[in-house]
Amino acid sequence: MKKILLATPTMHTEEQQYIQKAFETNWIAPLGPNVDEFEEKVAAYVGASSSAALSSGTAALHLSIILAGVKENDIVFVPSLTFAASVNPIRYEKGVPVFIDSERDTWNMDASALRKAFEKYPHPKAVMAVHLYGTSANMDEICALCKEHNVPLIEDAAESLGTTYKGKMTGTFGDYGIYSFNGNKIITTSGGGILIAQQDEDVDKARFLSRQARDPARHYQHSAIGYNYRMSNIVAGIGCGQILHIEEHIRKKQEIYRTYKEAFSDIEEIEMNPLNRDGIDNNWLSCMTISQGSSVTPTQVMDALDAEGIETRPIWKPMHLQPVFKEYDFIQREDGMSVSEDIFNRGLCLPSDIKNTKEDMERIVEIVRKQFRQ
Repeated sequence: MKKILLATPTMHTEEQQYIQKAFETNWIAPLGPNVDEFEEKVAAYVGASSSAALSSGTAALHLSIILAGVKENDIVFVPSLTFAASVNPIRYEKGVPVFIDSERDTWNMDASALRKAFEKYPHPKAVMAVHLYGTSANMDEICALCKEHNVPLIEDAAESLGTTYKGKMTGTFGDYGIYSFNGNKIITTSGGGILIAQQDEDVDKARFLSRQARDPARHYQHSAIGYNYRMSNIVAGIGCGQILHIEEHIRKKQEIYRTYKEAFSDIEEIEMNPLNRDGIDNNWLSCMTISQGSSVTPTQVMDALDAEGIETRPIWKPMHLQPVFKEYDFIQREDGMSVSEDIFNRGLCLPSDIKNTKEDMERIVEIVRKQFRQ
C-alpha cells in the first residue's frame, strides 16, 4: 500500500547544481555565494529591497521580536490559532503574549478582537499577524490599527510565501516579515528562514545579530548579545534551486485545494478552509471542517485515512489552550466558544503533497466520502 504524506519536499535538478558548486568551491560553512543569491532571489520575488537568510523561520521571528524592541513584560498581540513557533520567541525575550481570536472569514486574527485588545492594553510593544495555512489575514484593518496606535507590526508569513493580498505579497505589509523554508513548506531549504523589513538597516542589524553580534574589529569584540542564526551556504543552494519552481508549486497546491472543494461540494457537512476574497492563496495546506451536529468527527476521518497509510494533521491547537501559555490573556470578539477553538474542534488538514497523483487524490477523496455515507 502506497503511503501518502501530508506535505513533503519536491526536489528538482537545479538544487543539486548549486550544492555541487558549493562543494567544488569549498563554500560549506555558513554564508557564501548561495546565501547572497538566495537572499536576492527571495527579496526580488516578494518585492523587498533586501533580506537576511537565517537558520529557521523561528530564528527570523526571534530577531523580529528583538528589532521591534520587545523586552521583559512587554505585551505582544498574537493570534491564538497558530503554531507555537509564533509565540515562543516572545517568551525568549520574556515578553507577554496576549492571544487574539480568529475571524471565520480567513481563520486569521480578528480585527474586532484586536481592537478590543488595544482598548484593554493600550500600549503593546508589537502586533504579530499570522497568515495561517497560506491564507492572508485581512491586512488593511490590522495595519490601520497598528498605525493608529503607532505599534510595530510583525508578519509571520512562514506558511504563506507567494500568497498575495490586494496584489501585494504577504510578509511585506508589516515593519518586519518572515518566511520559513522547513521541509514541508511551499519551497524548502531543508530548514531555514528569511527576515525582511521596511528599513534596510533593520535587515543589516538582523544579519549582525545572527553572526554572534561580532563588532567590526580585528579582534573578537562583542557589544551586544548575538546568535548563531545565519543560514548555511549548502542549504541556501537548495533554496536557490527551489525558488525557480515556486509558481509551479503554488499552482499544484491550488489544484489540490480545488480538487477537494469540488469532490466534497455535495456533502453539506464539509466546508473547506476559507480563502481571502481579496487575495490569491498559495494553498499550502488544504483543510476542512465538519459541521456541528454531524455524526462524523475529524478524528474519525483522520483515523480512517491513517488506517490506509494516509497522513493527516489536526488543526493547530489554539495557544490559549496550551498548558505552557495558560496564564496569558485571550481576547475574543464576543463571549461564548471562541472561533479558534471551534475551528480546532471541527477541523483537520488533508494531504497536500504536490507529488500526489490523480489516483492518490481519488483514493483520499473516496475514503473521506465513505465516512459520510455510513
